[in-house]
Amino acid sequence: MKMRHYIIRRLILSAFILLGVSLVVFLLSRVVPANPASLYAGPRAGQEAIEEARIELGLNQPLYRQYFDYMSNLIRGDLGESLRTHRPVLQDILYYLPASLEIIILGLTIGIAVGIPLGLYSAANRNSIIDHLARIVSVTGVSLPSFWLAMILQLIFFQILGIFPLGGRLSTEVSLIHSVDRITGFILIDSALQGNWIAFRDGLLHLVLPALTMAAYPIGLVTRLVRSSTVDVLGEDYIRMEKAYGIKERTILFVYALRNSFSSTLSVIALLFAYSLVSIFLIEQIFTWPGLGTYAANAIMNVDYPAIMGITLFIASLYVFMNLIVDVAQAYLDPRVRLE
Repeated sequence: MKMRHYIIRRLILSAFILLGVSLVVFLLSRVVPANPASLYAGPRAGQEAIEEARIELGLNQPLYRQYFDYMSNLIRGDLGESLRTHRPVLQDILYYLPASLEIIILGLTIGIAVGIPLGLYSAANRNSIIDHLARIVSVTGVSLPSFWLAMILQLIFFQILGIFPLGGRLSTEVSLIHSVDRITGFILIDSALQGNWIAFRDGLLHLVLPALTMAAYPIGLVTRLVRSSTVDVLGEDYIRMEKAYGIKERTILFVYALRNSFSSTLSVIALLFAYSLVSIFLIEQIFTWPGLGTYAANAIMNVDYPAIMGITLFIASLYVFMNLIVDVAQAYLDPRVRLE
């Protein structure tokens, strides 16, 4: 099968997946026993104002008509208007997304930087103390609930040691005296661009505990994948030949073995990015982090169904897009994938 046909087939399948997600989320948002029109009209609105809001939101139309109108707007890039903030949902998502990406990017960076060497040394020293410790770390990282780990880190590093702050993106004093103007939405980038190093340091300290919580699962998963794939590679003839030539073990592990065992791990790392957007919800709630997870939680608590649908479709689209990139990359590197 030609590469072009494979990509077209994957695009069609991805479109059907997103269509199914939109239909399920739309139906679930409509069966929740709540009154969105009342939320949209305001807490002191009378019955007449609520009815006008109901008509304006199209809630008086049949379900199939509401879904058709929503999909028509969605094709034009309109995710609707939030009932709580009265702003376009897409605008809200783009506003809160950078705060979440700060945790995700730093957490994944830590996970990869720790998981790859740990997996390599574990594979090179099978059944040793290093291997057993690496297995304990990997199983623990994958198994620990993120909300439990977040609270343990707060207890140790804030309550007992007093090293890192409890939550938020900036301390109250810093945000008042050394405020950071929003440029990109990333505290570290914006404070660095403005030369506000006091806010940069404070923002970095606030970011450490959420990032460590986010990094736990990637560390465990990457360690296990790198170890399992490297064990097979280390048994190949060319690896034994390189050892016979006297090449340093560090070079063999990080250059030759990693290069040939990293393809499967790379695909999982790409999907970890999309997965992290879901796992970030609980982490942001515990650390009072004003990101996409907090926005989603407020939308759910207020039955803000346009925001709920917008966030769900955004994350689903990102997950499908990352999965598509991984599939196409694997098909490009291994033509046998296209024939499956």
